Amino acid sequence: MRHLFLLRSRGICWVSRRAFSGTTRAQACHTEKNQCPKSIERENQLSQAPKCARKPPSQPLSALSLPFWTCRSTWKRAGINTLRCLVGCTAGDFSALWILQTYYPEMGMGSIMALSMASGITTSVILETILLRRGADQLSWPMAARTAMGMSMVSMLAMELAENAVDYHLTGGIVAFGDPKFWLAAVVSIGAGYLAPLPYNYLRLRKYGKSCH
Repeated sequence: MRHLFLLRSRGICWVSRRAFSGTTRAQACHTEKNQCPKSIERENQLSQAPKCARKPPSQPLSALSLPFWTCRSTWKRAGINTLRCLVGCTAGDFSALWILQTYYPEMGMGSIMALSMASGITTSVILETILLRRGADQLSWPMAARTAMGMSMVSMLAMELAENAVDYHLTGGIVAFGDPKFWLAAVVSIGAGYLAPLPYNYLRLRKYGKSCH
């Protein structure tokens, strides 16, 4: 029906349904306009507020708990850092080991391995400096050198010690490129050198936000 009839005590009042509906819509729109600015402002504040502000901060995980060691992204980053360090350490270590054994065998295996470890750490710092300068970081040469020299000495020493200990146990520290056993021992020692500092590098990243580089 397009018209409504309202009964009152003294007569009949005829009202247009269109007028009634128009008045209702106008009142609703007026009410909505009065409320919209506040609701919009509230929604903007909620949308702009960081998520950490909406939720109470969580307690830091303990390194002794299992969830602390289950972050895949941290393991990935720690693995990349350790691999870069491993390349530099291995190149310098095995090169010095071969050169010293070939040309200075009278030095003795203990001295040769100690110098090889020092050479491995040095080449690792040099390689990292080049990567920081030429890679995605694009640091200046002085900054790249300082960053590379600030790498975790604990990580590099653990890597060198594990690598040389396994190599000495399997081959006696003798470099023999023509012997397949040497290459097999080299693979095992490199794997040990990679795994030895990996948990430590993960711990530094997860707990302190610091990498070995």
